[in-house]
Amino acid sequence: MSYIDNILFVLILVVGFGYFTMNVKKLMRNIKLGKDVDRTDNPKERWNNMAMIALGQSKMVRRPVSGFLHIIVYVGFVIINIELLEIIIDGIFGTHRLFSFMGGAYSFLIGFFEILAFSVIVAISVFWTRRNVIKLWRFAHNDLKGWPKNDGNNILYFEITLMLLFLTMNAADYHLQGVGAHHYVEAGAFPISSFISPLFNGMAEGTVIIIERATWWLHIIGILIFMNYLYFSKHLHILLAFPNTYYANLKPKGQFENSDAVTKEVQMMMDPNADPFAAAPPEEEGAVPEKFGASDVQDLNWVQLMNSYTCTECGRCTSSCPANLTGKKLSPRKIMMDTRDRLEEVGKNIDKNKGTFVDDGKSLLNDYISPEELWACTSCNGCVEACPINIDPLSIIMDMRKYLVMEQSAAPTELNGMMTNIENNGAPWQYNQMDRLNWKDEQ
Repeated sequence: MSYIDNILFVLILVVGFGYFTMNVKKLMRNIKLGKDVDRTDNPKERWNNMAMIALGQSKMVRRPVSGFLHIIVYVGFVIINIELLEIIIDGIFGTHRLFSFMGGAYSFLIGFFEILAFSVIVAISVFWTRRNVIKLWRFAHNDLKGWPKNDGNNILYFEITLMLLFLTMNAADYHLQGVGAHHYVEAGAFPISSFISPLFNGMAEGTVIIIERATWWLHIIGILIFMNYLYFSKHLHILLAFPNTYYANLKPKGQFENSDAVTKEVQMMMDPNADPFAAAPPEEEGAVPEKFGASDVQDLNWVQLMNSYTCTECGRCTSSCPANLTGKKLSPRKIMMDTRDRLEEVGKNIDKNKGTFVDDGKSLLNDYISPEELWACTSCNGCVEACPINIDPLSIIMDMRKYLVMEQSAAPTELNGMMTNIENNGAPWQYNQMDRLNWKDEQ
């Protein structure tokens, strides 16, 4: 490899990792638009969650077939890319298979990588069939259309292309080792690509070298493109699944956050010594009145915003949602996708206006998520339990409901009636407390 090749390789690396770093900074900026929330309690349990759920894939295997195939793709893709270290060093210094001095250990690694690559191709083929031929319900649902649907297939094409490039590169290398080509030292074991290598028999040595070099370059460039594509893809969960499971809510699933302002008001009402007619304490000068609930992404906390970027769009939440299964408009997957889309829109607004958000007349509520969707939720936590990486769509739904009730008084008629009865009668039924036991006299 000439010095020009080395310089070109370094430039490609700088551009690839530079653009990736820029996207990571933008991602962190967008997530930090959310409100602060403390998720530093019980670090031991948090580390355990990350190890078991993000790394160990413990919730994926609840559906054995897709779970097992996902583990193959996940483990295979991560481990195979260990070879990326050797490729980068070879590309910078013009060496070839630098780690071949490891002898038998190197042969074992290359052979293991090839078996994994073949397994990944098989698993991806099954995934593609499930999406496009069998058309499983959660992949054919009407909330997964347009870009999200195409993105799922794009990822599969990306991954299978990278695996084929890897195996073709090794097959050409194996052939060149066999014919004693200059620069191609005998190194590695090729249990899969050795079956591809006979295709090069009879070809001129120079032609095979071109094929090997072309697949080598395309492989590294493809990995860099894939790495930068993650920001725009559902596969961002490859990176975010780890912090997402670490910072997940550890409280019981049925426990909701209380509003401090409402808690203080209730405590005052229950205090027999409190003066109900006392004036509220004056607000500090310049203080922003508390906003109850959430109407836009800036009203959510940063963990909820990270949840939206982490969503895998697998549809397990929606397929477990009783409201959706009975024909209601609600889809927990759509809630997460809408939150991410609105957050991206807000981020672009900030970029366009040099770091400042300018009101665009839109909001997450109504423009993306309708009240009909929010009120269809039964708050059963089925979506939270089903998510393989501990995403919490319900928390977003409840915060937006809180805004509708406490800021806009826009609860459904039935709910307003129930709350009025609780306020007046101390119970959800339309009977005053004196008449509540009259039923026993009717026997």
